[in-house]
Amino acid sequence: MKELELKYGCNPNQKPSKIFVNDGRDLPVTVLNGKPGYINFMDAFNGWQLVRELKEATGLPAAASFKHVSPAGAAVGIELDDVLKKIYFVDEEELSPLACAYARARGADRMSSFGDFIALSDVCDVPTAKLIKHEVSDGIIAPGYEDEALEILKGKKKGAYNIIQMDPSYRPAPIEHKDVFGISFEQGRNELKLDKELLTNIVTKNKELPELAKIDLVISLITLKYTQSNSVCYCKGGQAIGIGAGQQSRIHCTRLAGSKADNWLLRQCPKVLDLDFVDGISRADRDNSIDLYIGEDYMDVLSDGAWQKVFKKKPEIFTKEEKQVWLSEASDVALGSDAFFPFSDNIERAYRSGVKYVAEPGGSKRDQDVIDAADRLGMVMAFTGVRLFHH
Repeated sequence: MKELELKYGCNPNQKPSKIFVNDGRDLPVTVLNGKPGYINFMDAFNGWQLVRELKEATGLPAAASFKHVSPAGAAVGIELDDVLKKIYFVDEEELSPLACAYARARGADRMSSFGDFIALSDVCDVPTAKLIKHEVSDGIIAPGYEDEALEILKGKKKGAYNIIQMDPSYRPAPIEHKDVFGISFEQGRNELKLDKELLTNIVTKNKELPELAKIDLVISLITLKYTQSNSVCYCKGGQAIGIGAGQQSRIHCTRLAGSKADNWLLRQCPKVLDLDFVDGISRADRDNSIDLYIGEDYMDVLSDGAWQKVFKKKPEIFTKEEKQVWLSEASDVALGSDAFFPFSDNIERAYRSGVKYVAEPGGSKRDQDVIDAADRLGMVMAFTGVRLFHH
């Protein structure tokens, strides 16, 4: 098929709309179910590139959860422990490596992932499809689907779930184009390979960079490559745990991503794990209630009777002091930045969320200030020499 007509573009008034390959080749995608739209395909193609590169860099199956052309989560297929299974609401007994990758990608920032577009590096298997079945999602792109997995996915959204199959052999032209305001832009594709070799220029006194930290830093860099800039990404244990996308200020990226990483860390606190929800509560309502409980003085937000709609018993206040104590125990978090840190305040903020390992391009006039801050806090920081802006 040479082109595919879409219902409309970014908004209903933007017609006509279609996708095609500029050089006249057949489209590398097949729509197996549903009617994906303009934004769906934008998320799908960015997500596919991300997971393909994660798989190439780590050798592990990868998954991404995309919303509005930036990832809400990205991960590789590392086994889940019991705590992560609980905070990700994973009840299935059988978890393949690909299913673990998706659970991590979807679970990192569940509020942002609500209604996501999923990208998988490998053929979607039944365990992964069973996880997706329970989540609110707009669609999925993968290089293929097991028969039973495809039937499970087709049952979502009353049969309207968007399912796209990607040709894994497809390679785009080396020059890409984009039209803005009737003017065409041309540039070489960002084909730069991101791997552990970028982490050899360690500029801090502490130069101990464990293997898992290297994997996390590579995951953060590849994730940033497909995140709207400015962007910063916190990672731990084979997954993104906080992504700050599309901010005009670097410190705002670091704060936004850090607040999401804090949320991920706080959800693992026993006080949060022990919340007793009423029977039949939806996943979305449960997610919203957890975020509200973590983020604010919950009983100041809800009236005396409102909590009964969510919890079987009234939860104790999660005090600011308790949160600070729990977060102070966080460690070994990795942080990537798509451009240099212009001030050391980014390092100071990252440290509060347990960051120990940092990868950034370097090249700021204040590099030494940033290095000094990292040294004072015992961090390991590598200058990659590579900027990863994505627009």
